[in-house]
Amino acid sequence: MTDYLGELGDNLRRARKRRFSNDDLAAFALRIGVSRSTLQKMEKGDLTVAMGRYYRAAEILGLAETFGALLRQEESLFDDPRPL
Repeated sequence: MTDYLGELGDNLRRARKRRFSNDDLAAFALRIGVSRSTLQKMEKGDLTVAMGRYYRAAEILGLAETFGALLRQEESLFDDPRPL
């Protein structure tokens, strides 16, 4: 699981640098409403950071729709939404 979180952190860092290339860590942290140290944790994929913080960063980066698709599943015609 840690590998996926590390990848999430790497993706966050790349998106931040691409979208807000003039922002340093402190400026982007202020932009998303977290401390600089929290943003550093996020960019490392730290499990102790609340998922809402990652979502807020995704919103600011224009990636909220992609973030929301993480757990989305395609429904099949054979899926019955009624409980057994």
